[in-house]
Amino acid sequence: MGIGFILLLSVLNRLFEILKWQNLVSCFHKITLQESTKQVLGALTAGLFTPNGIGEYAGKALFFEKSKAKKIVFLNLICNGIQMILTTIFGTIGLWILGYGFWALYVLGIAISFFLFSFLFRKIKIKGYSIEKMIRKINEIPKAIHQKNIFLAVCRYLIFSHQYYFLFLAFDVHLSYLTMMAAIASVYFLASALPTFQFLDFAVKGSIAVYFLGILGVNEWIVVFISTLMWFLNVVLPVIIGSYFVMNYKMLSPTISEVGKA
Repeated sequence: MGIGFILLLSVLNRLFEILKWQNLVSCFHKITLQESTKQVLGALTAGLFTPNGIGEYAGKALFFEKSKAKKIVFLNLICNGIQMILTTIFGTIGLWILGYGFWALYVLGIAISFFLFSFLFRKIKIKGYSIEKMIRKINEIPKAIHQKNIFLAVCRYLIFSHQYYFLFLAFDVHLSYLTMMAAIASVYFLASALPTFQFLDFAVKGSIAVYFLGILGVNEWIVVFISTLMWFLNVVLPVIIGSYFVMNYKMLSPTISEVGKA
């Protein structure tokens, strides 16, 4: 498997995330692909040392005037939320394929309970916010933007999951496609459900991957190496670029007058 091809998948992984953000922000302000790149990579760097990348929300807000902060946080929630939903769906299917039907049903039960809870208590307000209000705000965003967001999120998921798959092929791991993809989906799902930091992401995913792929007979050192390589390509390299944007965000961010035109 060519190094160039693997690097291309890393570039495409971040590119689709950048396109997702550009698409969502367009609901109130048009930004260029270059501006979206600065904001996404800068936010990734800001969230490196915060639990589950929470700092990413504040990181993107740095590029906009303070009055837009709540809107940016909300849009980032939608941006990350769709990715989490896809990870949960594919991960649940993966667990079922691998023979962990009980856990798949457990996840499904939690999801159904969550939606029932959300419906029954949608009008309860906490500090002025309610689920009903959030749903209304989501519906205010044009359907075309939501549809494009889902499409880009699916593309991104397929890219980074197949990058994992192709790396295993490069190391002569020849499990069936369905089994390998099910294991990868399960790893990403379970890793996303655990509280962790981006800079420790390789350790969390690596540990879960060692468990699932170890059962399937894959050498644990190959699993650890590939998990670390995935982390380096998809987190470390973008963070190195993003650190420049974080240090210079005042100079590189849109001017207040530009944002004010929204």
